[in-house]
Amino acid sequence: MMRRRFAFLRAALVLAMAGTLAGCAALNPFNWFGRSEKERRAPLTEIKQSLSVRTLWQASVGDSRGYLLAPAVAGGSVYAAAYDGTVVRLEEETGKQIWRVDVGDAITGGVGSDGERVVVGTAEGEVITLDNDGRVLWRARVSSEVLSPPAVVGDRVVVRSADNRIFAFDARDGKREWVYSRSAPALIVRGPFDMEVRGGFVFAGFPGGKLVAVALNNGGLRWEGTVALPRGTTELERVADVVGKPWVGDREACAVAYQGRIACFDLRSGNLLWARDISSSAGLDVGDGNVYVSEDAGAVTAFNRSGASLWRQDKLAGREPSAPLALGPEIVVGDVEGYVHWLAREDGAFVARQATDGSPIRAAPVPIAGGFLVQTSKGGLYALHAE
Repeated sequence: MMRRRFAFLRAALVLAMAGTLAGCAALNPFNWFGRSEKERRAPLTEIKQSLSVRTLWQASVGDSRGYLLAPAVAGGSVYAAAYDGTVVRLEEETGKQIWRVDVGDAITGGVGSDGERVVVGTAEGEVITLDNDGRVLWRARVSSEVLSPPAVVGDRVVVRSADNRIFAFDARDGKREWVYSRSAPALIVRGPFDMEVRGGFVFAGFPGGKLVAVALNNGGLRWEGTVALPRGTTELERVADVVGKPWVGDREACAVAYQGRIACFDLRSGNLLWARDISSSAGLDVGDGNVYVSEDAGAVTAFNRSGASLWRQDKLAGREPSAPLALGPEIVVGDVEGYVHWLAREDGAFVARQATDGSPIRAAPVPIAGGFLVQTSKGGLYALHAE
């Protein structure tokens, strides 16, 4: 624990000297442990491959430059982006390219789409909305860099900026409708964070360990839940930011924080249902009655819906697993060397492994018909299937 904190401190000090984000030092979650982390990375041992893995198709989008860029799937199409401003539309079934455009700005906020509109966010805080033929419909501004995918829901586009604000725009013309904002502590995690829009509410986690439900129609706060409380005497020790995308079901919402806890809340009231101490720099997913989380040290852990621990797979230590995808009888994660790992739902045992292009897979795998997608940092887009 002490070694990890010292390495984290070194990375944080470098970033704090390099610049600030809305007056706060921003910690990079993808390089917290310094260069020596590669030396401590768990080697991949031979596994008994009980699943047959097949690449359905493969495409190239473009380099992400270290940003967490993930594809969006809607209306039978896959939409993906690269840092250099490239946005592509592909057929979901075959990976055939339908169009490729350059929006002219550095994309840092991934892709959101409802199958009719395609939205990306930029390093300069610009929101760019395209139609389904790749033509720019409108551009709008938010208050800082966009680091997470925008959401397109009905007649609204919802965008989160890096300075802890959520903006809602009219999807037709880009007119701003409302803004929800929160103050930030002195040190914050520089992503990964995301939003989930469901049932007329926007669910989002924030620095300081808070999960909120905000009304989609007007930005009003419905409830606020405490995922984790900052602890310790220094600013570094007190970093407890909610990371990844909250999971929202029919009755509950769950989220996880770095140096904090995993917690699930009653969806209507925001009352805490259960919480367990854990630290994640990637995120979680829920499937088949269980909650799965990628820990910042590299383990993947499973809990039941009452919070009881089921299993912990620790053979990915130092490999920086992505947020998991619960996919039927298996759990899928990517890692820092571009490998995709399938874990058995029952006990976390490895059941399959597949290499990609050797570059990090930062974002969670995305389900598609018949399989799932991973996007690598070099811009490789892989549609995979296992049986």
